[in-house]
Amino acid sequence: MEKIIFATSNEGKMKEIRMILSDLPVKVVSLKEAGIQTEIVEDGKTFEENAIIKATTISKLTNTLVLADDSGLEVDYINKEPGVYSARYMGEETSYAVKNQSIIDRLKDAKGKERSARFVCVIAAAFPDGRVLTTRGTIEGEIGYEEKGGNGFGYDPILYVPEFQMTTAQMSSEMKNKISHRGKALELMKKELIKELGME
Repeated sequence: MEKIIFATSNEGKMKEIRMILSDLPVKVVSLKEAGIQTEIVEDGKTFEENAIIKATTISKLTNTLVLADDSGLEVDYINKEPGVYSARYMGEETSYAVKNQSIIDRLKDAKGKERSARFVCVIAAAFPDGRVLTTRGTIEGEIGYEEKGGNGFGYDPILYVPEFQMTTAQMSSEMKNKISHRGKALELMKKELIKELGME
């Protein structure tokens, strides 16, 4: 196997994914790099369902091993919204600065522990023989009172991690990859792939 396709066109995500999977002896390519253009209907009700839909759709198209992730922000005070709708919250064309401010505004009366939130990431691996594996990672924190930090993307500037006294957008890439939801889920998946591909 020369390459694994990761079913995303998000460059920010691909940068993180490549750093974490860099020690696998196969190349990890995005949908764009693999020359794949297809609409995937993510109509799952959970992160697991959506990740599996993405991975299996592309795996069937390409007959190769495909990884996909579904991730998002769960804010307890607003019934775990935006959850699986994180990318589509307030419309896909809406900037994250607007989405982030909206979440901060919705929590204006929330204090301390009421502001608890987490990033969740599920990675699915779809094999050409039809088998599917999933791994899950989370990073716990709370919603900040304003955006902070210029690293990362999406909701990173508003998830404050008390343990490190900073938002995930204030962390270096190396630090974030070690502790992030995607980092944890990818590390677990990497162990599975090493076993599956006989690389131990």
